[in-house]
Amino acid sequence: MTEKILIIDFGSQYTQLIARRIREMQVYCEIHPFNNVPALDESVRGVVLSGSPRSVRDAEAPRIVLDNIKGKLPLLGVCYGAQYLAHFYGGKVEASPSREYGRARMQVVKADDALMKGLSRESQVWMSHGDTITTIPEGYNIIASTEDVPVAAYHISGEQTWGIQFHPEVYHSEEGKQMLENFVVGICGCSCSWTADSFVESTVKELKAQLGDDKVVLGLSGGVDSSVAAVLLHKAIGENLYCIFVDSGLLRKNEFEEVLESYRGMGLNVKGVDASDKFLGDLAGVSDPETKRKIIGRDFVEVFEAEAKRLEGVKWLGQGTIYPDVVESAKVNGTAVVIKSHHNVGGLPEKMGLKIVEPLRLLFKDEVRRVGRSMGMSERLIGRHPFPGPGLAIRILGDITREKVEILQNVDKIYIDILRETGWYDKIWQAGAILLPVQSVGVMGDERTYERCVALRAVQSTDGMTADWVHIPYEILARLSNEIINKVRGVNRVVYDISSKPPATIEWE
Repeated sequence: MTEKILIIDFGSQYTQLIARRIREMQVYCEIHPFNNVPALDESVRGVVLSGSPRSVRDAEAPRIVLDNIKGKLPLLGVCYGAQYLAHFYGGKVEASPSREYGRARMQVVKADDALMKGLSRESQVWMSHGDTITTIPEGYNIIASTEDVPVAAYHISGEQTWGIQFHPEVYHSEEGKQMLENFVVGICGCSCSWTADSFVESTVKELKAQLGDDKVVLGLSGGVDSSVAAVLLHKAIGENLYCIFVDSGLLRKNEFEEVLESYRGMGLNVKGVDASDKFLGDLAGVSDPETKRKIIGRDFVEVFEAEAKRLEGVKWLGQGTIYPDVVESAKVNGTAVVIKSHHNVGGLPEKMGLKIVEPLRLLFKDEVRRVGRSMGMSERLIGRHPFPGPGLAIRILGDITREKVEILQNVDKIYIDILRETGWYDKIWQAGAILLPVQSVGVMGDERTYERCVALRAVQSTDGMTADWVHIPYEILARLSNEIINKVRGVNRVVYDISSKPPATIEWE
């Protein structure tokens, strides 16, 4: 049984980051909303209570019964979690005189405390709360303070229970990683054995038991998630996996042929379907971004269903769903959030009577890549940038035509090729070109032109939730502009997007 840390989510924006930090220690952890906590078994080594945008003083504050956890398992309350353990057990939490947000200097009060082990006497931590603990219950002992927050951290006597009013999981908390390691490894006793190799081994074993001799159909996109899911399934059931790769006509230049060939080189049973006429025909004259997405989603389902029906005896639909999608579908307010349409084949399982198998549903994106490398998949495929499910349709602002697709494919190919050649591709989370719905005046030779403008976008991120624009050197940007304008007929202006997320998004539509 895989040992794990359970994270109970009260709605904090940082909850997934706590999980990532724990998994970086090669310890498996799961996030569950406070109102849907699973039954605890022997695999749970410890529990973390997350932060929350709410106040424990609110009538509508999220609450949880901790009778089976507090005093029985190692427990760490972070921010709201720490205030919860103080407020509902006899202490006092009040509004801070001024909002406590940002960097603070933490002084260790009890250096011999297990949570403080190995920490400097003073270090920087990150605060993000409007309330503060003013009185701690009996038996609670202060183990760290800041200038403005006397109860920065505490320990409950006779229990393996701690509370901290700052966020150790964020980069700005200088020794936060050490503190989390003290809890997970030192206090909870986790063995740090959850590796990519062990995941592959256990998952293949579970898939064999789950699927037996059943047939599975899976839609490949050319992206990392679906590709790694396919290889995992192939390891488990071999020729009983049937893959379908649909060309919508909105992929990158030559991508359909190149990716199809690479899949076959991996031994996968793949059928390529050229449905570009259908997609481009149905998109003709459509400019609204959401309408484009819906048409593409509908067409993909129709094409995929038609091909899947040609297969006899298929009982399962394989999907490349990953952990952030799962977490998003179970928000703490209890309302389900639909996973992005390009992450799954909406409606098909019910329509065709198929069961769903999702071998990557426990992994973050970087973990998916590690699993792919563990299975010997090519670095070119594993290191591919994320690409939007609707493809170039949402990188062509306005209506879609074959001419526009061809222009953007040619621009995009020059962009990506030069990034690879100069070593910048692997330094970037995601890069792409956008065809703008404007024309501008230019001069080529002795003639005045009135042609299209393209924007280049490159961002750095870890999970796509936030992103910053990449400072590509001017000489590379100059070369990109020169080659695109000289080689792509119909383009006479290139601009570079220097917007971060937030407030902008990574894609333009």
